[in-house]
Formats: sequence, structure tokens, C-alpha cells
Amino acid sequence: MQTEVQRPRAQPAFLKAIWAIVWKDLAVELRSRELLSAMLVFALLVILIFNFTITLAPELRATVTPGVLWVTFAFAGTLGLNRSMAAEKDQGCLDGLLLAPLDRSAIYFGKALGNLGFMLLVELIVLPIYSALYSINVFAPGLLLVVLLGSAGYAAVGTLLASMTVQARTRDMLLPIVLFPIVFPLLLAAVHASSGFLQGLGMDEIWPWINMLIAYDVILSAAAFMLYNFVIEE
Repeated sequence: MQTEVQRPRAQPAFLKAIWAIVWKDLAVELRSRELLSAMLVFALLVILIFNFTITLAPELRATVTPGVLWVTFAFAGTLGLNRSMAAEKDQGCLDGLLLAPLDRSAIYFGKALGNLGFMLLVELIVLPIYSALYSINVFAPGLLLVVLLGSAGYAAVGTLLASMTVQARTRDMLLPIVLFPIVFPLLLAAVHASSGFLQGLGMDEIWPWINMLIAYDVILSAAAFMLYNFVIEE
């Protein structure tokens, strides 16, 4: 009698758990609109302050734009990371996730993807406003790739560190202190790569920075994946 060979499921439980966490974050945000509104207002205030305090000649805007953009993205992303994990802790959702029968790494990837999605949504709104204020085209395909790579690395590292600092009383101050030194190579590479695309430099000058971004994303994401189980248990 032949036994029927079981086929692997099309959607493993691990991916279902990741998607459930991402969907939970999106559903909560759609009801409250606290996280995105805070990130967006903060980002718009930063670019407006830069716009009205720094008067630049048109030929100098391409050199300053990358720094302004990544300062905006970094601070808005940090605010989002803090609020995302603080809400999980204060509402008891984090304890529920830890009690659920799922791999701890699924929690990490779910939270990281959710944070990345919120960052990208804010950036999609900020970029056209910035382009209009500074009269500079920031929608070059290469620049959008840099924004994606930089945001992915920022969310990957930030999710791990936000999970570490969420238990502290001074988590709002502690996260930037811990996060910014670690993401400095990421921001440095993102600013240089963005500047290269905006100034029309050759790809031979830009590729080293893009390679640095990719290497940072891969190495730090792998490290966060391996360390998250120990971090979240603490």
C-alpha cells in the first residue's frame, strides 16, 4: 500500500507568524494613527526648519540635500522605533507575543518589516515635498535604491536596539544614544551615495558606497537575527 507523500505547505508557519505581526502593527496604526502622524509631522518640521534657515544657491543644493534628507529620515525613524516598541510594552502586547508558540526571530522580522514599512511611507510623502521646497529632483532611480537600502538597514538595527532599550525608564533618550554610533557607517554610506546620484557622478565613484550599504544590511541583519532571541528574553 502506497503512502501518500506529504507536500510542504505553500506558506510555512514562520512566514504566517511574520505576516500576522506586520498586519497587527498596520491594523493598530490604522485605528490610532499615532505613529505615522508623529513621524510625518516631525519629518516635515525638520525639512521646513532647514528650508527657512539655510539659503543656498541652486548649484549648492545637490551637495546639501543628502545630509538634510538623511538627518530627517534618521530622526523620524528613531521616533517611530521608540513609539513602536513602547506601545508593545505599555499595552502588554510584547508579553503576549513572547507567550505565543512561535519562533522569536519571527517577532524580530515582523517588527522590522513593520518599522521599515512605516519609514518608507513617511519617506514617500517627504520626498516630493522636499523636492518642491528645494527645487531639486530627488526621484532618480539610483537615489530611491539608496533610500530603500538605507531604510532597511536602519530598521533592522533599530528594531533590535529598540527591543533592548524598551525596558529602561529613559528609553526615549537611551535609544538614540545607542543607535546612532552603530548606524553611523550606514548613514555615511547613504549620504555619499545619495550625493553621488544627485551630483551626477560616475558609477565607479558611487558603487563602493552602495556595496557598503548592502554589506551593512546583510551583516547587521544577520547579527540582529542571531541576537534577538537573547535580547527579547531579557
